[in-house]
Amino acid sequence: MARRARLIPESGDAIVEVEDNKKVKLTNLDKPFWPAITKGDLIQYYVDVAEWLLPHVRDRAMVMKRYPHGAAGDFFFMKRAPTPRPAWIETIAIDHGSAGVIHFPIVQDVASLLWCINLGCIDLNQWYARKDDPDRPDYVHFDLDPGDAPFSAVRETALLLDETLRGLGMPTFVKTSGSKGVHVYVPIKRGPEQGEVWAFAKTVSVELAKRYPKLMTAVYVRKKRPPGRVLVDYNQNRWGATLASIYSVRPTPQASVSTPVTWKELPKVEIADFTLHNVPARLRRKGDLWAPLCSDEDDPIRFDLSTFGLSTRR
Repeated sequence: MARRARLIPESGDAIVEVEDNKKVKLTNLDKPFWPAITKGDLIQYYVDVAEWLLPHVRDRAMVMKRYPHGAAGDFFFMKRAPTPRPAWIETIAIDHGSAGVIHFPIVQDVASLLWCINLGCIDLNQWYARKDDPDRPDYVHFDLDPGDAPFSAVRETALLLDETLRGLGMPTFVKTSGSKGVHVYVPIKRGPEQGEVWAFAKTVSVELAKRYPKLMTAVYVRKKRPPGRVLVDYNQNRWGATLASIYSVRPTPQASVSTPVTWKELPKVEIADFTLHNVPARLRRKGDLWAPLCSDEDDPIRFDLSTFGLSTRR
């Protein structure tokens, strides 16, 4: 598949028109977000990967992580959709207890994707459940964080986690985090509430860490973790937590990207293998390795956690 023509101007401000005649105002396109990568280059990357990315974030609340001064600058999280905003930005209202009801933006299409990235979002951090039932996740995930362990230990941990999950009959999908570690996902049938999914992930993580105590840990509190172990982080399944989405650029020096790989590829993978510069071409060659995670709710690939006694959908 040939590389598409550049849509985003290389400098200044611009108004670009995308599908459904939606017009998106883009600003400071020549602002350096990395030493040799501009804000416009970042937005163009997301244009290039949008057809593969959007199915993974569509219909989900988006937590915005904004880097107004680029990858090396300070960042802040923003949950509430800012105003003013285009009328075509869809939102979802989620009750955050003492914080009140928060109206999160939803990235539904190319226009809303470009609007989000123009606000200084380098990576995307979507909710673990869809907008029609935000308390019932449709995947469970494990964030493998190396801490001070080498990346080879992360790969080994991922393979052991895969073996464990497959032994339970679960389909597994793996991607680089784009930062330091690896993410392993299991698509599930919606039914159990978020707290039950979190508890399941904790049980798996703690048991795995007991089996391989010299390689990994499930201790979430950093000060209490044994050194040199990979953290099997189940806590990213907690209420309101998010992970960097598939195909997200990360604020690393090389603009690395959170990229799906096959289990066969994983033993030789390094974080730096996938960057803003080469991931679009990989997608044109291989397609979306994680397309099954976007399957319909009744797709047989989705594992039914009620097998383990967790609640069925009410």
